[in-house]
Amino acid sequence: MDVVLELTDTFIADYAYAFAHPAQPVAPHDLPDLSSNSTAQAYSSSWKFESANPFFVVEPSKYAYMSAWDRDNLYRQCITLFLITWIFGFVLYFVFATLSYWLVFDKKTVNHPKYLKNQMWLEIKQANKSMPGMAMLTVPFWLMEVRGWTKLYDTVAEGPGLTYEILQYPFFIIFTDACIYLIHRGLHHPLIYKHLHKPHHKWIMPTPYASHAFHPVDGWAQSLPYHVFPMLFPLNKFASVALFIFVNFWTIMIHDGEYVADSPIINGAACHTMHHLYFNYNYGQYTTFWDRLGKSYRKPDADLFNKEKKMSESQWKQQAQEMEKLVKEVEGEDDRTYDQNESKKTN
Repeated sequence: MDVVLELTDTFIADYAYAFAHPAQPVAPHDLPDLSSNSTAQAYSSSWKFESANPFFVVEPSKYAYMSAWDRDNLYRQCITLFLITWIFGFVLYFVFATLSYWLVFDKKTVNHPKYLKNQMWLEIKQANKSMPGMAMLTVPFWLMEVRGWTKLYDTVAEGPGLTYEILQYPFFIIFTDACIYLIHRGLHHPLIYKHLHKPHHKWIMPTPYASHAFHPVDGWAQSLPYHVFPMLFPLNKFASVALFIFVNFWTIMIHDGEYVADSPIINGAACHTMHHLYFNYNYGQYTTFWDRLGKSYRKPDADLFNKEKKMSESQWKQQAQEMEKLVKEVEGEDDRTYDQNESKKTN
């Protein structure tokens, strides 16, 4: 995240902070050496540029020295990291959820009896309401990374070795999969579910836009393992950014309703659909291992992998009947508003 922050400072934030909170110029007679004066001297800035990028350097402009809050200022870093997380998170979510919706998502899903009225827009609304809160809660972890309080490293030479450079990816997946299983299952505890996790379970038949439609504390809690990992184990900082993007892609993919992975190992969209339909199964993020170990695994119905049968009225009726029984056990009264437009059902 330090490289992302540095690039944001260079191309955007330096100019913004120089304009919004400018430093006071030093009087010429107070400068130590007028002949060798620099912008840093002119604005009495003690900050010195040291690139966080070991591969290429983008020199800062004079505006990097013209704010009362230099790049190392705690308040400035918090604000910038918050905005990066919020804006980049929104762009990543909206662009790729939209691509998934248009290119992958089966539009017949909107005819399912448990598809909500105006559901897609409600999902987008929930995600947009939650993202600022999730971003705010995430800032302390980014701040720890930027300030060097984690085990992130720059290059292969600084890490544990070439073998670890490869193994860090499956190691990361294994660790986060185990932790998310425990957190996710905990969010289904009756004392917690209705307060935090229920907003995400509003979507019985989710679209890709449901991928980030959480209560902000719920979304943040399930992201904790990604930030805890580099506190405990070495991780290449460029791998960290790549894995952050991958995690967001995966979250969209398991909500896209395209049941490709008929696998006993991979926790794909079919497994996650079982979770949205039947609540107390398939808490895992990437694999079915922890669900199998915790006796919460439910194998997706074979008909889900048949293009015609998965959208059949008999399949939908069976899903709806079982879901209605389970929702009474988990939530009590079902307060969702389903789309009962009969003209739509006949399209």
